[in-house]
Amino acid sequence: MPTIDEKRVYTDNAGTETVLLATGLGVVSVSVSDDLIGEFGVVRRCEARDVATAGSLVAVATEEDVLLADRSDADVASDAATSTATQRLDFAETGFGPATAVGFDEKTLLAGDESGRVARSAAEERLSGPEGGERNESDGTAWTEVGTTGAVRAVEGGLVAAADGVYRVGSAGVTHAGLDDARDVDAEPLVATGSGLYKLGNGWMDVLDGPVDALDAAGERGLAAVDGALYARGLDTERAADVGDAADRSGVPNERDDDGRSGAANGEDGDDWDGIATDGWTEAVLPVDGDVVAVTHGVDASYAVTADGTLAVRLPDGAWRYRGLGVRDVAAAAV
Repeated sequence: MPTIDEKRVYTDNAGTETVLLATGLGVVSVSVSDDLIGEFGVVRRCEARDVATAGSLVAVATEEDVLLADRSDADVASDAATSTATQRLDFAETGFGPATAVGFDEKTLLAGDESGRVARSAAEERLSGPEGGERNESDGTAWTEVGTTGAVRAVEGGLVAAADGVYRVGSAGVTHAGLDDARDVDAEPLVATGSGLYKLGNGWMDVLDGPVDALDAAGERGLAAVDGALYARGLDTERAADVGDAADRSGVPNERDDDGRSGAANGEDGDDWDGIATDGWTEAVLPVDGDVVAVTHGVDASYAVTADGTLAVRLPDGAWRYRGLGVRDVAAAAV
C-alpha cells in the first residue's frame, strides 16, 4: 500500500488526484478534484485483473502479462472545458505472463497467477533498463520465483491472499500464515476472506463476519466490501464526521454521543483516537445501488466502486458523491 506521502506527490496543488481502475475494458483513469469526479478514459485496453501503485510506479495484472508504468514520465491530457486532466501512461510488458494479482513491497514488484506462482522483480531497475534489451537473472530485473500458493487473488506489502489462505513473502520464499479462502489483503495487516475480515493480533482475530471481497486501509481510515455492502472504520465512517461537527461546535472532540455516554466508554472494539474507535467497523450507506466491488484511498479522499461502474468519493467531513462511468467488470482500484 502506498503511503499517504507517496500519494501526495501525485496529487497536484488543486487537490486533483488520479484513480486507476482495473476493468474488463482495460485500465481506466479517473481525475478527481477533492470530491468532484471529472474526466475519465481508458489508458490501456486489456483485460485488467488488478492494479497497484507505489509512489510513481503503476503495475497492472492482465490476462496476457504484468504491465508496468512510471507516472513521473506520464503525459497529461487536459480537458479545457472541465479543467480536469487524466494521465496517459506508457505501459511496458514485463514478461511475467498471465497474472491475477500484482502489488508492491516497497519498490519490489510482486505478482501471482491462477496456478499459485508468486514472483518478484526490481521494478525501478526494470523500467530503467536498456530499451528493448533482453532481461536475465544477473541484471536484477528478471522475474524471480519465490514460491507457490493456492490461486493468487491479491498481493500487497509482502503478503499474498490466496485460495488456501494468506502467505508471507520473505527472502526464503513464501510461508503460509493461516486462514483460508483469502480474497484481498492489506499490509496493515488485514485479510479479507470468504468468512470474514481478520486483523493480526494474538493470532488472526475476526473483526467482520460474512464474505469480504475487497478492502483497503490508510491509517485510521478503512473500507471493506462485505457481501456487496460497504463497511467503514475511523475517518471513513459517518460517525467520524459527526464527531468532527460536535468538536467544531463545542471545542471539545467527542464531547458526548447521542446516548449521553462518551465515545471512549461505549464499549466499542479496538483502540480509540480522539474518541473514535479505529477498529469499529460500521456499514456505510452509499447514495447509489449496486454491490461494492473495489475500494481505495487517496491523500484525503476515500473511494468505492460498484459492480455497474459507479465511482463514489467521500472526504472525511463530507457526504458521498458519485458518478457513473459506464465500465463493467471492475476488479480493483488504486490511487
